[in-house]
Amino acid sequence: MVKISLPEDVKFIIHVITRAGFEAYAVGGCVRDSVLGREPEDWDIATSAAPHQIKALFHRTIDTGIKHGTVTVMIHQMGYEVTTYRVDGEYLDGRHPESVRFVASLQEDLKRRDFTINAMAYNDNAGLVDLFGGQHDLELGIIRCVGNAMDRFGEDALRILRAVRFSAQLGYRIHPFTRDAMKSLAPNLKKVSMERIQTEFVKLLCSPHPEYLEQMYELGLTAQFLPEFDTMMETEQHNPHHCYTVGIHTIRVVQGVPGDRVLRLAALFHDVGKPACRWTGDDHVDHFEGHAQVGSNMTERVLRRMKFDNDTIRQVCRLVLYHDGGNSVNVTPEFVRRLMHDVGVELYPKLMILKEADVAAQSDYMAEEKWENHKRLRQYYEEALERGWCIDLKQLAVKGRDLIEAGMQPGMKMGEALERLLDEVLSRPELNEKELLMEKAREWGYL
Repeated sequence: MVKISLPEDVKFIIHVITRAGFEAYAVGGCVRDSVLGREPEDWDIATSAAPHQIKALFHRTIDTGIKHGTVTVMIHQMGYEVTTYRVDGEYLDGRHPESVRFVASLQEDLKRRDFTINAMAYNDNAGLVDLFGGQHDLELGIIRCVGNAMDRFGEDALRILRAVRFSAQLGYRIHPFTRDAMKSLAPNLKKVSMERIQTEFVKLLCSPHPEYLEQMYELGLTAQFLPEFDTMMETEQHNPHHCYTVGIHTIRVVQGVPGDRVLRLAALFHDVGKPACRWTGDDHVDHFEGHAQVGSNMTERVLRRMKFDNDTIRQVCRLVLYHDGGNSVNVTPEFVRRLMHDVGVELYPKLMILKEADVAAQSDYMAEEKWENHKRLRQYYEEALERGWCIDLKQLAVKGRDLIEAGMQPGMKMGEALERLLDEVLSRPELNEKELLMEKAREWGYL
């Protein structure tokens, strides 16, 4: 018999409800994670009690989704969602039920859930209630719909993405019948808001198995909201530096960086501009000049379409723009200082991680030279930090107020002067002293 250690607050809520003559169980993801030996992020409770009855049983409640039977019970400043057993009405929009009907049967409530592994319930008296083989599917490592997969995905198309997301997070395979239904109903994803798609997609992308992106392509899912990825998957790279299509190379790079949101997104989009820039020479070799700039512009459009926040867009686009820098040049301390300035000191460590994953996902052609370049990119970066070299205007020894005190009027000319001084210091960091820079400003006629 499976024994789950319920938190004291959850035990208390279940006890209060059952003492009043109703049923109550922990349900869904918290039960799944507990069976797997993982720490649940939150605990949801299902009950035969109606919302008004739950509100009468507890001192502090919040009507978070009372129309759908959900009341949040506050215990020790923590919120626990308590939802009345229900069955859903028709899903006319392929996303939300037109109505819900409260029922007294736990079985009816569990029948409406998406996957068997999420359709288990537990309390200390009844133990694990597993009516659809969720525990068995956990043991087999399978994602399988409750009941008819076409019905479950027809009700809510977001479940299609959730299936891949759960498989990527857990390393599970998707049951063949569930896969078939996902492929058939993939176009229904167009009914889902981009915000909800983004949430599921990022969870998959940052999971332990981002390579499941290939499954999304094969099932026709990315075609519905990220067609740029499909184009990458279908773009060959007849070039000695590469041994994969743009898409497969991209997946390898995504696998090669940590599960950080910005890094994984940058890895996903670093070569998104290649299909648009590709041309083939007389020697039958493909070339992709300018793909970083084109890719950065494309990335901004895609991320805005997918409703990402401005800061994420800014960071990802800068990493895409500069990911190719230093691959085919002589890497010097000055080159690294300028690259640090261009990409930003705070982003430079992520840029190095991205570039190293990029090289690791290429062919062995000129690999030794590439890794030597990356060694210098890291070495000169660390040297710049150790020596406190000036990388941006904040570190420049001369400020705007110094130029004003010397008689300069505020305005565009002052900004130009400071940028020119910074450019000089990026070339020769030893010049970053106030007296030397003020002398330069006089020499150039700014003062």
